[in-house]
Amino acid sequence: MAARPDFWISSGYTLTPPDDAGRLPVTDDLLRAYLARPELAPVAESCAAERALHGALIDAPRQAIDDAQLGAFEDSDTADNYRIFLRFRDMLIAAGSLEAAYAKLARGVDFPVPGLFMDQLVHALTRHILNDTDNPLQARAAELLFRSQRVTVQDGQIMLADEETVDRFATTGGFGDLGRLLKESNTAMREVDLDVLTEANAQMYWSRSDRFDTVLDLTFPRPGLDAFCRVLEKWVAYFLQLETRIHPVQSIRDEKWVWHTGLDADSSALLNDLYRGQEPDEARLSRLLSLFRMEIKDADTVIERVRGRPIYLGLAMDTAGTLRMKPQNLLVNLPLNEAA
Repeated sequence: MAARPDFWISSGYTLTPPDDAGRLPVTDDLLRAYLARPELAPVAESCAAERALHGALIDAPRQAIDDAQLGAFEDSDTADNYRIFLRFRDMLIAAGSLEAAYAKLARGVDFPVPGLFMDQLVHALTRHILNDTDNPLQARAAELLFRSQRVTVQDGQIMLADEETVDRFATTGGFGDLGRLLKESNTAMREVDLDVLTEANAQMYWSRSDRFDTVLDLTFPRPGLDAFCRVLEKWVAYFLQLETRIHPVQSIRDEKWVWHTGLDADSSALLNDLYRGQEPDEARLSRLLSLFRMEIKDADTVIERVRGRPIYLGLAMDTAGTLRMKPQNLLVNLPLNEAA
């Protein structure tokens, strides 16, 4: 088999080479990548104070910045963006590694953190966790951890496509600014069909991984769903040093159901109601995409009342048909004792 090409260049993984302990350090180049984002990079209208501060941070990304420097900005919104970034930067530097920073964020911090910052961390960390994989279906399934998905359910089949990609094609037909102009003038454009990734064609994923333009089939019990389970196992193993077994189930028929964790906000609320014996309406139940049964191999790491019992996981879309996973739920909502 040919060597697997590199993938997810956009993750920033190359900017933070693993240290001797296998962790991802917070490097100056990684901090510069945040400064290159459109929310922070100067534009034609940027004032001299903004340009000077941005240039100084590019030269020395860790330098201390006082509020007087931000107060000199002509655009207060841009100054606020910098305040958010600088608090996030300081937290990263204090944590020392992306792993430690993400663990802190997962438990909550007292300042606003844009979702895109969280997603970037998960993108880089997941790239690291999957560094040795040669399974393209697992790589595609792992996109759920850091990119929201548009869900299509038809005839019992569950198909996931990247939300940003779907929106881009809907707006431009894949032709960028030209496509947007054509769309606005009601000019007919060709329809674009995204490729459904299967075991037969999965190798094509590697060459287009940064395009995020393949569809994952999450139908029970197809390979895409199994790949997602393996990714969740690797995520838990990396952060919590726990060996688990996760597999999909079609329903929860367990009179001794004692613990569950939603993998997103909608499944969390739904599982809570089901656990309490409340019966959701049919429309809400139909948004539940998948259920999973997790078993933690080392029983001593689990609190006593859950020891020997399965943990149920759920995955659901919202009312708009979008799935936004919260992978931190698997790190902070498991029934682990304090020693673990």
